[in-house]
Amino acid sequence: MEEDILKTIPLRDELLTGWSTATTFLSGLLQGGWKLWQILIILGVMLLSWLLRRWAGERMTEWMRTQTGRPKWQLRWLVIFRNRLGLVIFAALAWVAYLTMQQMFRWPSYSYLVGLAATIGTAWMVVSFVARLVRNPFLRKIVNWALLVYVTLFYLGALDTARQITDGLAIQLGEFRISLLGLITALVVIGILFTVARFLAHATSARISKNEDISPSMRVLVVKLLQIVLYVGAFFLGLKAIGVDLTGLAVLSGAIGVGLGFGLQKVVSNLVSGVIILLDKSIKPGDVITIGDTFGWINALTARYVSITTRDGREYLVPNEDLITGLVINWSHSNALVRLDIFFGTAYGDDPHLVRKVAIDAASDTKRVLKSKPPVCHIVGFGDSSVDYILRFWISDPTDGLTNIRGNVYLALWDAFRENDISIPFPQREVRMLSDDASDTPHDGSLEGPDDSAILGAD
Repeated sequence: MEEDILKTIPLRDELLTGWSTATTFLSGLLQGGWKLWQILIILGVMLLSWLLRRWAGERMTEWMRTQTGRPKWQLRWLVIFRNRLGLVIFAALAWVAYLTMQQMFRWPSYSYLVGLAATIGTAWMVVSFVARLVRNPFLRKIVNWALLVYVTLFYLGALDTARQITDGLAIQLGEFRISLLGLITALVVIGILFTVARFLAHATSARISKNEDISPSMRVLVVKLLQIVLYVGAFFLGLKAIGVDLTGLAVLSGAIGVGLGFGLQKVVSNLVSGVIILLDKSIKPGDVITIGDTFGWINALTARYVSITTRDGREYLVPNEDLITGLVINWSHSNALVRLDIFFGTAYGDDPHLVRKVAIDAASDTKRVLKSKPPVCHIVGFGDSSVDYILRFWISDPTDGLTNIRGNVYLALWDAFRENDISIPFPQREVRMLSDDASDTPHDGSLEGPDDSAILGAD
């Protein structure tokens, strides 16, 4: 009966072999002798590494807090090193113990386990640093743990047994077979290829961004297309590397594409709108735009949105679709010349010819106002208490702000008007108090009221 049950268990021979190997190894350790002493030495090295890590970690943290002037990438790697300080100390102490034991004892078996622990510790340290190159957190964990298990099994000599066990844990779907080993291998290979693709994209993007012969919008478009090609290529190369038949994925990918097209209409719309914006060059990084009540600079063009930075430091993320379907004022689309208008009024007693001349001179002397397109001033109406004017002038640097240049021109007008005795009137109203007594109303129906002296109580 027991034999029949064992026969129904998948991978029976592999499991029995692995169990036998493990029990033999543990029984050898429990027999005492130099193996037990080496185990105790390894445990002592682990304890000492933990104590040194606590002592050195606190001091390293205090030192890092004083390094505020360092670049971010250096601080990031310092944090990574501090988090792995215990592993670094363990590997170093284990190698010191191994080399010392080799010098003291002739037989290699007396220090074999310590050397094995030092080798595995060093491999873990290298893997933990290399895995940080994978940006995606999920893939990083998969790659990290897969490589840790791989190097451990490799140095313990149990790699073939583990490979047979994980390859036997599989699901058969028609002609398609996926095993635990294949899944882990696929994730590791794709993670590594994604990391390589990211480095290639970053290096190529940096070179393209420095090319002045390409317009800013085309630089962004080329960089985005390059990133898409590299990441998609890395994904399919990873599947191909583990033996997945890509022709069988063609129909599946088509069906998935149709489903995503219906479910992600807005995302696809923003993606297509972003490509259109880059192709027609209507908006590019560095442009000054106004969309709705938002005025700012194009900071970045992404696949889904456009980043707009305002003068108060706020960053607005506007979907690409809104820039295609809505009204956008691009202050620097074809050229950087921008005309600004300001309105003001002067008293009726001031000479309008003098007012116009003084206003034009004041605007012309203001910094940032163009001399090549001189300012102009016109009368636009006669108000209740002032003659109304409009002053128009041009600037060529809207990226430096619009409100500040308007304010500077207003200040120049104020100073010029004071020097030329030109007054800026303010509305005046005369209020007359009428009595509510009906007898005060004349019989002819006019609205004439009582005398002012009567209202004021004069004698």
